[in-house]
Amino acid sequence: MSAPSSARAAHGANEPKIALRGLRKRFAGQVVLDGLDLEIGSGESVVVIGCSGVGKSVMLKCLLGLLHPDAGSVTIDGEELAGNRAAREAAMRRIGMLFQNSALFDSLPVWENVAFGLIQAQGMARREARDIAIETLAQVGLAEDSADLYPAALSGGMRKRVGLARAIATRPEIIFFDEPTTGLDPIMADVINDLIVACTRELGATTLTITHDMTSARKIADRIAMIHDGTIIWQGPAGEIDESGNAHVEQFINGRADGPIRLAVAADGRA
Repeated sequence: MSAPSSARAAHGANEPKIALRGLRKRFAGQVVLDGLDLEIGSGESVVVIGCSGVGKSVMLKCLLGLLHPDAGSVTIDGEELAGNRAAREAAMRRIGMLFQNSALFDSLPVWENVAFGLIQAQGMARREARDIAIETLAQVGLAEDSADLYPAALSGGMRKRVGLARAIATRPEIIFFDEPTTGLDPIMADVINDLIVACTRELGATTLTITHDMTSARKIADRIAMIHDGTIIWQGPAGEIDESGNAHVEQFINGRADGPIRLAVAADGRA
């Protein structure tokens, strides 16, 4: 296990862009996060892996302020966000988000979905916002004639591209990706991975991704961290994960049923 102090040293003496320290969260007595520590340097792409239900989404929701941690600190650029509504709202204006199922507004055409943050949060004129939306759609490989379609007319891969376009349309400093390749075939998943790398590199954005897709993790991460039992049990450069020396990590990345990770199975055989 990499200690938080060593992770910080790897980022240099400066304050990390994002820092989660001692994060704790429980629901009805069940501990989900148990003193989780994670730091992300400016411009770094960190991917957090772990089994389903292990706390990846809870961690992300605490970072976004959708959940309030029971204890611990959440900072961006050194400013505490936990319990600080004004600071959190200001930080959210610098963040883009690609949701697991894209979370498009069915009642809005594609261009308005992409331009939603420009219009609603920044007060941009609709004509200017539409122009930026069409430019951004081109960045993710969608032609201008897709701008006036509605989400119901889109394939899964197109919906994911529109979600990515919306995430980057405001030129955010930070982007969060929630299971960005879920539900996609392997070829389209690879296309999305390539787009994520290209778009975030162009922006110079700091990114945090949560996923159980190891192909995606290997492609988009500078550093990979694994959650188990509510804490980070290993983190390191993406290229070193196959030599982690951690039995939990080895079991997870190789998809083996046998190992230290035991999934609860009901009497009828359902996990």
